[in-house]
Amino acid sequence: MSSKLAKEDNRKTEKRQKGKAQPALCRLAALTLAAALSAGLMAGCSGSRSASGDGAKDASGQQSGDAGKDEKVTIEYWQYQYPVKVDLINSLIKEFEKTHPNITVKQTNFPYDQYNEKVATLIPAGKGPDVINLYYGWLPKYTASGYLQPLPKESFPDSKIKEEFFPFVEAAQIGGSYYAIPTAVRTLGLYYNKDLFAKAGLDPAKPPATWEELVDYSKKLTEKDAKGEFVVEGMAWQPNSQLHHWYRDALVYQASGKDISEDRKRVLWNETPAGLEAFKYLLDFATVHKVGTKDFYNDDITAFKGGHAAMNIDGSFQLGGLKKDAPNLNFAVAPLPAYKGKATQASFWANGITKNAKGKKLEAATEFLKFLTSKEVQEQWVEKVGELPASKAVALQDKYSKDEKIGPFIRQLGDANAHFFVDEKLERDYFVQAADSVVLNKVPAEKAFEELVAKTQKLYDDYWAKQAKK
Repeated sequence: MSSKLAKEDNRKTEKRQKGKAQPALCRLAALTLAAALSAGLMAGCSGSRSASGDGAKDASGQQSGDAGKDEKVTIEYWQYQYPVKVDLINSLIKEFEKTHPNITVKQTNFPYDQYNEKVATLIPAGKGPDVINLYYGWLPKYTASGYLQPLPKESFPDSKIKEEFFPFVEAAQIGGSYYAIPTAVRTLGLYYNKDLFAKAGLDPAKPPATWEELVDYSKKLTEKDAKGEFVVEGMAWQPNSQLHHWYRDALVYQASGKDISEDRKRVLWNETPAGLEAFKYLLDFATVHKVGTKDFYNDDITAFKGGHAAMNIDGSFQLGGLKKDAPNLNFAVAPLPAYKGKATQASFWANGITKNAKGKKLEAATEFLKFLTSKEVQEQWVEKVGELPASKAVALQDKYSKDEKIGPFIRQLGDANAHFFVDEKLERDYFVQAADSVVLNKVPAEKAFEELVAKTQKLYDDYWAKQAKK
């Protein structure tokens, strides 16, 4: 056979083979496609996610129950710059993310005096935090401004909050809904320097227990130089720190008075002689007894840490800072000295969910909030920050209630009151202005007190008038 004929024969053979192979390939492709479609349908039935990352939808077009289970989400947490708390939250976030691998939590902090400004600017613009740490006294303003959404009742039912947390946490309930919940709470106590007690001939094991004893001890502990300038304050005196809280929620009640009415609309300080008596008692430390002065060593806690203030009314939250900043300070804590009755102030920084958290972010924010209120986190908080557990079962454990420094705070929780602020900043400012007018401008205490009550009452009247229009 010639080469030409051979080549032609080969071409005919190849053509016949290709013709036979094509149907086979088509059949194979069809079978492969069918298998792929079947696998896809089976995957859809099992709730797997598509390659694009979207959750599979059921016949009704709705997201299937497990569709977003593996979807990653990032939420933002805000709190102000308080070093011990910032460090602890960073540690807690790592712990949370280990058990919630699909949730990333980003912490952002601002200086205290910039905090509310940032909230007011960013949240209305749909930016900022999903979970926010805020002082309970800001809640009326935050809710009125629409910054927060009520806590999801399925995760935080009212009955459970009332059963598990101390009663004053109800200050976070506005209009029938809880808008925030605390990890920890605070009370006020009497911090005192045991070395300075011994130096003044006072028994460190017997701190003052009454109003009268507090004045007497303050005088004995005060040291001044030849020019009459303070060397040691017998009693630190800083109205813009904790003294305004001491007045409203402790001194007024101890003098048999009340703070505000049950409906939260009327200031009751001047309804009985108790309000003025308590006001004068507080001011007398600076004006009559002269055992303390404003801004000594910058502020009360700085003076106390440095051994320049023998006693200070302060919150349990200072325990963590004292441990870190003044580890060698020989101090103790006692319940607030009493008068006609016992009382202390209670306050708390709470965590709420902002209006911007929706869908998966709301679910993640809720999970993070549940974690922050867990027993384990509350215990870390008291041990590393010094604030008290917010839930009764955690706080009343022997290891806390019998602790030398934490115990005095814990034991006062049953006598604690939490003032309902309509504007925490202005209410504090009004009190400081009243105190300054007496101490610096020699205004009679009675006149300053009357003006304080009138200005504070107007705040409440204005607040409730605005609420009535909504």
